[in-house]
Amino acid sequence: MVFLRSLGTGLVAGAILGSLQTVPAAASPNPASHEAARSSARKPPASADPYLWLEDVTGKRALAWVEKRNAETKRELAKSDSFRELNTRIREILDSDARIPYIAKLGDSYYNFWKDPDHPRGLWRRTSLAQYRTLRPGWETVLDLDSLSKVDRVAWVWEGAIPLPPEYQRCLVQISRGGSDAHVVREFDLTTKSFVPGGFSLPEAKSQVAWRSLDTLYVGTDFGPGSLTQSGYNRIVKTWKRGMPLESATSVFEGKPTDVDVNAVHSFTPGYERDLVTRDVAFYNTEAFVQRGEQWVKLDKPSSADAGFFREWLLLSLRDPWKLESRTWPAGALLAIPLDSFLAGRRDFDMLFEPAPRRSLSAYAPTQAAILLTTLDNIRTRILALHREGGRWATETLPGVPEFGSSGVQPVDPLRSDDYFLNTTNFLMPSSLSLGTVGHDVPDLLKHAPSFFDTTGLEVTQHEAVSKDGTKIPYFQVSRRGMPQDGTAPTLMTGYGGFEIPFLPFYSGSVGLAWLSRGGTFVTANIRGGGEFGPEWHQAAVKAERHHTYEDFIAVAEDLIRRKVTGPAHLGAIGGSNGGLLVGNMLTMRPDLWGAIVCQAPLLDMRRYHKLLAGASWEAEYGNPDDPKEWQFMRAWSPYQNLQRGVKYPPVLFTTSTRDDRVHPGHARKMAARMLAMGDRVLFYENVEGGHPGSATNEQQAFMLALAFDFLWRHLK
Repeated sequence: MVFLRSLGTGLVAGAILGSLQTVPAAASPNPASHEAARSSARKPPASADPYLWLEDVTGKRALAWVEKRNAETKRELAKSDSFRELNTRIREILDSDARIPYIAKLGDSYYNFWKDPDHPRGLWRRTSLAQYRTLRPGWETVLDLDSLSKVDRVAWVWEGAIPLPPEYQRCLVQISRGGSDAHVVREFDLTTKSFVPGGFSLPEAKSQVAWRSLDTLYVGTDFGPGSLTQSGYNRIVKTWKRGMPLESATSVFEGKPTDVDVNAVHSFTPGYERDLVTRDVAFYNTEAFVQRGEQWVKLDKPSSADAGFFREWLLLSLRDPWKLESRTWPAGALLAIPLDSFLAGRRDFDMLFEPAPRRSLSAYAPTQAAILLTTLDNIRTRILALHREGGRWATETLPGVPEFGSSGVQPVDPLRSDDYFLNTTNFLMPSSLSLGTVGHDVPDLLKHAPSFFDTTGLEVTQHEAVSKDGTKIPYFQVSRRGMPQDGTAPTLMTGYGGFEIPFLPFYSGSVGLAWLSRGGTFVTANIRGGGEFGPEWHQAAVKAERHHTYEDFIAVAEDLIRRKVTGPAHLGAIGGSNGGLLVGNMLTMRPDLWGAIVCQAPLLDMRRYHKLLAGASWEAEYGNPDDPKEWQFMRAWSPYQNLQRGVKYPPVLFTTSTRDDRVHPGHARKMAARMLAMGDRVLFYENVEGGHPGSATNEQQAFMLALAFDFLWRHLK
């Protein structure tokens, strides 16, 4: 089944706490290139910023500065016995054979991508379901990325594969140099386990590709001058036929330079095949087109509503209330109507999900005959299955979802079955993977991850803080049962608060080992800007209202201090990407609240963020600093501009990646340089690869995690 957009991005795996929240790379996963970064550094504005040279990603002077800072941080943190022990133990968790090998079904086989000490770049492999159920499945290697890296002399990082249904004999493998979002595309034969000679192939670029048939692709890439948007994404989509040079591809649809991007896909649902184009005018404003004959027919929907399809049904998820003649549909609702009826002018929708003040829709995904809804009720997951029965929508609650925790559901083979994978977890419960079928009893447990730390005596509690404007802000606390309420517990806070992404409970062996097992308290804050309570919770902290995000996080910190869980000397914060902007503002807004801060892959210079890499695509979230009215409110929460000499800032560690081509490493570089010049306590580490997640191998991820946790524990214990 094909969607124009996903509803709810969810947690993105990465380097922060083993579960990294990231700024989305717009509607497609392809940011602008490093060349754009170098170009912007060559033509800086005539401003007084003395650190613009650090935006030159691979410039000799900038890399010399990075090398010096990395050496300082290694001397400070990485030489001690405690660091080496922590690094080793985290690496053991990341490399453990007992981890769940998550799978995806393609045809009759189940595929998994796996990294371990013998395969640091990773193996793409497959097995049968019968084998997968065993304690030690027999795996067949499909593609060895370490071997490919040696042959190509390139440090390849796996970015995924796009299979061709329904036979699943071909796929488009996507790999990147060092983990950047810009990647190469190569056609791969799953029957011969080899790249197709003379097959579809694209050089490193910001490409978005989709199968239309065995011999035709939809492709959006850098076709040359004028083919990209100002955000660095596809402005043009073309059809590309096998055997033809890319220059001969036929244009299908063109957007405007000011758009975010344009993409096309083909739905392979039997009996309901269709072609779709999305034009993302802005991050939360999308036009959708469906092909009828030779024409692309625009769907008459609110631009802020996302569109998807289930068999003959058009699905619309609303970000804003939609007033029609008959009624007003609420923001956060999921509506359904037969596509042909909608195109004929009818608007008699069925409401598949109705939101409530603390109840929201996190995601939806069709199976062959049902739609699976992942809902949040006060940040607790409930999964529903909807199907047509007697001309009406029947609803059932899927079994096997824990009361306290988070769960994710994924259709196994939506073209052919109603089977689904169910993944469940919480802060103290390792993840489990089950296989279920809509309409049947409790799903069958396939795999259960081991416990990587001792949870004896630990408990999870949920609390509420009151923000500056009176809004109640929920947060989860993981701590020792009956611990003294004397304000001395080393406490680590994290959050996200952006892009309508909910921050849900998760299990992290690294957090458990490096923090909870040592007696620390761990807190996740469900601040505005996220998607915990639907689009209104997000919109309450967009652009001019963004200050609420930071006030909410401060309110949680103050509530922890009021409850005597911890005190400022023992309270730390960690966050990455948009979460890096969050903790960067904690540094500048309330330096008195924190004993230490770790700021990872951050946005920090909001005066120039829109000129760097994919930044322009996020103006709908943050604002346009070139507009004096918008810069007036942005200025208040741009950490780089708000640093002040003479202020006592807490110790801070900045981390980033040279190969991060989504959030420019210049943000972290410039912030660290300015603070060092002011005499502040700053450490900086930049991984040479890893892209936006920050690491490309388990070894790199363990090192980055050990740096963060060792730094925090030294300052907060």
